[in-house]
Order: sequence, then structure tokens, then C-alpha cells
Amino acid sequence: MSLYLLFDVGNTRLKWAAVESTQQPSDRQKKLWAYSGSISSKSLASPEHRAELADYIAKTLPKPDAIGFTCVAGKGVIENLQSLFPQWSDISWKQLKGDSQYNSLRTLYQDPSKLGADRWAAVIGARALSNTNTLIINAGTATTIDLLSSNGVHYGGWILPGLELMHKSLEGNTAQLPLAVRDETSYGFGLSTNNAIISGCDAAQIGAIQYAIQLAKEMNHPVEKVWIDGGNAKILAAQMSKFKGQSSLTVESTETIEGLVLRGIWAWLLQNL
Repeated sequence: MSLYLLFDVGNTRLKWAAVESTQQPSDRQKKLWAYSGSISSKSLASPEHRAELADYIAKTLPKPDAIGFTCVAGKGVIENLQSLFPQWSDISWKQLKGDSQYNSLRTLYQDPSKLGADRWAAVIGARALSNTNTLIINAGTATTIDLLSSNGVHYGGWILPGLELMHKSLEGNTAQLPLAVRDETSYGFGLSTNNAIISGCDAAQIGAIQYAIQLAKEMNHPVEKVWIDGGNAKILAAQMSKFKGQSSLTVESTETIEGLVLRGIWAWLLQNL
């Protein structure tokens, strides 16, 4: 049995997981990863933190047969990542990029090398799970929305500030607006400044998703499935559920999922061993 180690290095979090060759990226069980974890991406800048991370993983896992990764945090971060396991110098590190090839998929991006590796990995991960017309949402530091059709074509997508960036932008660029704090009443039209900010930013995100669903329908690729991943996934999914049945643009099958990028790295790695 082989073991594969996967890394997803984002702007905020570094996530990793280990999977066994007896598993498949299309598996849907809740406890998919044999081993997984997450830390701040900034930890890679510290030699001490890198040593702690490498020691922790090496003591927890047997030596993997291959390592796959994506990184959107820059070349220096990649170098730090690949320096983690000098004792495993013979292991092949395989980097998934925006222009990496994947069987059964192609992107219409004008320059695929400029496509975010995390977005492309999430598209691959979504493809591993279903062959339907799919909207892929990664709700993290930025919110990305991508359309993948049942014919395996990625029609591009959008990048907008994530919820926290929206909140901080209002706080940092206005004289009297505070940093908003989410509470249970933050829905609908805000009756306080705090809730007006929270609800307004939520509305902007949900509005973008609804608009994407509308555009996909006009393109004759009506969305049948929405996958939402990332730190704000549960927030967006909860807000979307409140519109269920109230709009002709509502998608019946909307699901949050953890590790969609890691799943995509895994599927791609299996084609490149």
C-alpha cells in the first residue's frame, strides 16, 4: 500500500493530508484523510516552526511515496515548503499549477499559467466528485467562484474579497465604521451599523453566487451542484439556504466540503505518478 502526502499552501492557511492508495478522490466518507492538519501559512517563514512541523509530520506518518502540493503564496514559500524533509530527499515533489494538465478537463482561461493553482485544484476536486454542471466556491481570504460544465470545460470565474477582507476594508477606509462582529441577528436589512455591515457583505457574496447561477443558465450550462469550501463555507451555505425555494436561481444541491483543493491535488497526483 502506498501513501501520498498533500499540501495546500494558501494565503492564510497551510493545510495537509495523507491518503492511502486504497482510497480514491471520489470517496465521499466524512473521515477521508488518514491524517490531516492545518497551520498558519506564515509558519513556513520561521526555521523553528518549519522544524517543528516537519518533525511532527515525520513522526506521525510513515515515509510517503510522493508529495503533491499547490502554493499561491510565492516562490520563497515553495522553497521553504520543499525544505521540510531533508531526510526524504529521494521523494518526488509534484507541484500542481494553474496550467497543469488533467485528463477530461480543460480551461478556457486565456493564459492558464495565470490561473490560481488553488482554483484549478478545486475544479479538479469537484470533477472527481461529480460530472454535472458545477459551481465551485472557495470562501477563504478571497472568495472565488468558478463554473465547470458537465463536458469538462472550465468556463472561468470570479475573484472577490472574502468576508473578512470586506469587513476590514470598510473599517480601514471609512471614518466612522467599526470592524463588524457577526451575531445571530445578522440577516436581512441591518437595524444597526454592525448588522448593516455584516448583512451587506453577506448579500454581496450571495448576490455574486446567484448572478453566477443565472449566467450559467444563460450559457446553457444550468448549475446542478454547488460545492462550497473554505473558512467561510458554512456562513455562505447558511445564507444560501435562506433563499431556498424563494428564487428561480436556487440550486437544490448545495453542499459544504472540506479539503476540495487537497482532493484535487490528490486526483491530479494519481495521474502524474
